[in-house]
Amino acid sequence: MALRGRCGRGGTWVVTQGWRGGASRGSRVLVSQPAGVWPWLSMAPQGWGYWRWAARPRALLLPGAAFPFGFRQLFSTLELAPHICVVGSGPAGFYTAQHLLKHHPQAQVDIYEKQLVPFGLVRFGVAPDHPEVKNVINTFTQTAYSPRCAFRGNVTVGRDVSVSELQEAYHAVVLSYGAEDHRTLGIPGEELPGVISARDFVGWYNGLPENRKLAPNLNCDTALILGQGNVALDVARILLTPTELLEKTDITAEALKVLKQSQVQRVWIVGRRGPLQAAFTIKELREMINLPGSQPLLDPTDFSGLEELIKEAPRPRKRLLELLVRTALKPPEAKGADRRAETPRTWGLRFLRSPQKVLASPDGGRVAGIRLDVMRLEGSGENAQAVPTGAVEDVPCGLVLSSVGYKSHPIDPTVPFDPKLGIIPNSEGRVLGAPGLYCSGWVKRGPTGVIATTMNDSFLTGQALLQDLEEGVLPLGPKLGYAIIEPLLKNRGHGANGLGRTGGKSIGNKGEWERRET
Repeated sequence: MALRGRCGRGGTWVVTQGWRGGASRGSRVLVSQPAGVWPWLSMAPQGWGYWRWAARPRALLLPGAAFPFGFRQLFSTLELAPHICVVGSGPAGFYTAQHLLKHHPQAQVDIYEKQLVPFGLVRFGVAPDHPEVKNVINTFTQTAYSPRCAFRGNVTVGRDVSVSELQEAYHAVVLSYGAEDHRTLGIPGEELPGVISARDFVGWYNGLPENRKLAPNLNCDTALILGQGNVALDVARILLTPTELLEKTDITAEALKVLKQSQVQRVWIVGRRGPLQAAFTIKELREMINLPGSQPLLDPTDFSGLEELIKEAPRPRKRLLELLVRTALKPPEAKGADRRAETPRTWGLRFLRSPQKVLASPDGGRVAGIRLDVMRLEGSGENAQAVPTGAVEDVPCGLVLSSVGYKSHPIDPTVPFDPKLGIIPNSEGRVLGAPGLYCSGWVKRGPTGVIATTMNDSFLTGQALLQDLEEGVLPLGPKLGYAIIEPLLKNRGHGANGLGRTGGKSIGNKGEWERRET
């Protein structure tokens, strides 16, 4: 038999099997509590640690039952529940929380998020025509259902509350806030109207609150995307997909309205290196090749001389390159030619090109084109480096979308941060020089990989944290968690949008998200 309750100053007590005496639900227990010195935790061979209580007790009433035996005997069986804070509710945050809740039966996890709603890039970064990728939200919702998990939205850590304050309130803090910004191009003209980061464009068509007013001008016939990763292909696909197909997705109504009026007929996807180094995957490439109403434009000369290298490439890369070559060399069929005449939208890949300067319109009011350095490769394979040849090429376009990568920012002056790598220095998720502080996801390893990569990475961080708990690395005195943070936020005039432990199921209600966003 086991009874649960809350200690008066933090933690959760559990009366395990083996206690003697009668009890009635709803009665109260007078328990001893040290004056001035709080109890410490010692590890027991059978599992998680148990309270030991010091001398000089003072009275404290706790809900529970009346026990006819001594206080020390009672509290030798009390078990502390660690309060853990996770900052960020994207895949890294939820996978970390999932691991902690699954492998520590008493852990309490609060997930803090600066947005009003959870799920991060799964909600705001996945293309609306890829609903299967968003299915992972179902897994995260099950985590949110746990009575030991709470979502604390509309709280910006580092502004509304400091990391140091979180560390005072929680036994451990996990930073999983991801890469919230984009890498800049660092070239003249980048500030011109019509130059947009792919991150902001994706946020716009997915309804990210901070990007809702982006209002991209699509009154041009040519758009150019800098970067050849999956995000670049997502953006190109959304620009070219017939809107009657987009209507069947969860794209925002405002984005759909703008795309219906779009004049974009051609999209160039530009990369600094060659076909062997392209970062997109075969799934996204195949979707572009088979995109209704569009025709691929690939230059066969881009693939000349690569036959032997393609044969030696790893299987995933080999399959992708073979598909590129087949598409480039495939002669146009009569049906295809007719389709091109009827549907003039096209897209193409431009290799060995690096942006030098964004060209302005005659009045200087917006982008009119881009000047590209023609590059050549030094070295081979994945490590080949692109160097300028001295030649340049001007490409007319009315929209430039930069998709050259995401980057993380330091969240708080007290947290170590490597600005060159854009990550929090860590060892297996343990933040270096900061006991009790952990990290997972992109802020731990950099903005690379897919959701499965983040899952494994976050599980490893959770495992490291639980190991530190079990080995007594983390001091487990009583902690109040959100009970400490809530009054701080209220005193600063900033209340959290909290879906608490008893209301966590609301996290899975999409209608509730939409109401909270407006």
